[in-house]
Amino acid sequence: MVAHMKGVLRFGRKGKLSPTFGPFKVLDGIGLVAYRLVLPPSRFSVHNIFHVSMQRKYVTDPSHVVDFEPLWLNGNLSYEERPMQILTREVKMLRNKKIALVKISWQNKQFEEATWEREDEMRTQYSELFQE
Repeated sequence: MVAHMKGVLRFGRKGKLSPTFGPFKVLDGIGLVAYRLVLPPSRFSVHNIFHVSMQRKYVTDPSHVVDFEPLWLNGNLSYEERPMQILTREVKMLRNKKIALVKISWQNKQFEEATWEREDEMRTQYSELFQE
């Protein structure tokens, strides 16, 4: 006997068609109320036929589009992180010591992945950022 609910979590947890699980392309219809979906290989344990009551229409959202820039790799499959610009400066007070920090946006990272770095270390490594 094959359970058609294989992989469905119960007791208020997210099910196999939760928003974090999809969207998926519909391959074909099975009868009037079921559809076969194209699932990624990582979901091999989930059956690929779903009843229409378990499916939701996908509404396109521009934030779902992944915009990427090509990444240039070195011969050993590594790449160099290069700072692009200083976004903001801040001085932190630690006990009796002032530490100057700068928020840096990096070449191969999104804006949300900007990091706080010590200004003195960044000045020695990347002096071209501080030329004004």
